Amino acid sequence: MNPLSSCVRLLFLLLAFSASAQTIDPTAGAMIFRKGILPDGQALRGEREANVSVEGAAAACVNCHRHSGLGAAEGQTVIAPITGKYLFRPNGQQAEDMDFRYLQRFNLARDPYPDEAGVARAIREGVGRGDRQLNYLMPRFKLNDESMASLIAYLKTLSKDVSPGVSGDTLHFATIITPDADPVARRGMLQVMEQFITDKNEFIRGGVRPMRASGEFMYRVSRRWQLHVWELSGPPNTWEKQLHEHLAAEPVFAVISGLGGKTWEPVHRFCEQEAIPCLLPNVDLPVVAESDFYPLYFSKGVVLEAQLISHQLQQDAQARKSQRLVQVYRQGDIGADASKELAKSVSTGEIANVNRVLPSVKAGQSGRELARALEGTGSGDAIMLWLRPDDLRSLPAKVPAGASVFVSGSMADLEQAPLPAAWRKVARMAYPYDLPDQRKVRMNFPLGWFKVRHIPVVAERVQSDTYLAMGVLSEAVTHMLESFYRDYLVERIENMLSAHQVSGYYPRFGLAPGQRFASKGGYVVHFADPDGSRLVADSEWITP
Repeated sequence: MNPLSSCVRLLFLLLAFSASAQTIDPTAGAMIFRKGILPDGQALRGEREANVSVEGAAAACVNCHRHSGLGAAEGQTVIAPITGKYLFRPNGQQAEDMDFRYLQRFNLARDPYPDEAGVARAIREGVGRGDRQLNYLMPRFKLNDESMASLIAYLKTLSKDVSPGVSGDTLHFATIITPDADPVARRGMLQVMEQFITDKNEFIRGGVRPMRASGEFMYRVSRRWQLHVWELSGPPNTWEKQLHEHLAAEPVFAVISGLGGKTWEPVHRFCEQEAIPCLLPNVDLPVVAESDFYPLYFSKGVVLEAQLISHQLQQDAQARKSQRLVQVYRQGDIGADASKELAKSVSTGEIANVNRVLPSVKAGQSGRELARALEGTGSGDAIMLWLRPDDLRSLPAKVPAGASVFVSGSMADLEQAPLPAAWRKVARMAYPYDLPDQRKVRMNFPLGWFKVRHIPVVAERVQSDTYLAMGVLSEAVTHMLESFYRDYLVERIENMLSAHQVSGYYPRFGLAPGQRFASKGGYVVHFADPDGSRLVADSEWITP
């Protein structure tokens, strides 16, 4: 090492010591890492080879190194962990020094960085351990000493301690049920979850031992699972307080599955604020907030249905079939939110939107309410029914002459929708799932599992989705080895979900970093056959 380099290293150590004496706040480093924002509010800027630059959010470390700091592997490209544990860990030859996530491509037995100055050089100059040039994908960042010290301080906090809800022999999970959830679906969901966990725990033999290395990949991770059922009560504005009380009494590693009714937003907000993974709940109106990290959903639910209907309406408008959209929904139900999405998507076209709102509380007069809502509709109108089965049964016997009709599949109970015969002949349905005939093979597995374990099928979609969620969680946890960090759990699910073999109702099911909805499309279908018993898609799979 030449004298100049020694002086630079000594200077950095002195600066770092001085900064640490003043207690470096890693918060500024978190903004650099996650948002690409420097302590002075300016955008982070990095340079790659051939004068290619990245700036701001696009330059944030999280894009490649992920929230956990544990990196990723994509094809032949490996993004190594950059947490303090891996940057500064002593050299060793034990099995745990190999990380099977990257197979033989990333060997943790290499020499660590000797100190913070070595890490700073890697960040600024792209020169890593042993003077090795880092991959060209890694930008070079000209951070000042204060920003560098804050960033390194933050890296030392990443994935430092296992997350709450993890003990030496048990992983604790919660499932959340809102007070307006369907009681039949609740019973079916909990039966699936409890049996799945019973099956999993029965495999544990001979005590608990961690799985550490690639050579033990087939060894079953033998922590027991414990499920906590958090039943909410009262109005939604009280749910977050209840959830905080549950969490204080029963710390959990993640929230899995769950069941909601008209709103899920307080649960979503709680999980995001508390940094708890909220994995694949059974809700038809999820919170569409792509920038949030911790909640993952099956699909956008009725929001996706609105997008599917919008796609069809645009085609109808081009054929001059529809000039006005009449949306019928009950106040306070999820159809109100879906109608806003649909109205927004057609607002720039040639179709005028009209809302016909039914009162939130039914008083045994659904037929009269619906008749009034449909008054004046007819030729040139597209009628969108965001209604539940009880209301669909009360529709007038005759369809308004010349009107086209659309129905929400999720709200109407899919192919079981109790539409009167005349409506069934003309209705088209938003269907954000695979068609019944096409999903039969995939459904053999969960339905067979239910049968063998004597679980009655009382809510097939909810129970199938719950089984899928539990299987996804089980596979992700197995791949985590001993890295039980909440951020990393979400990242593992993002990485492996598209390869999951059992996807139930969904023909296309996967996530990429930053995506929060695993199924992204659907069909617009109509009822075929004289009795309207078979669904036929009007087009190929649509991804709005």
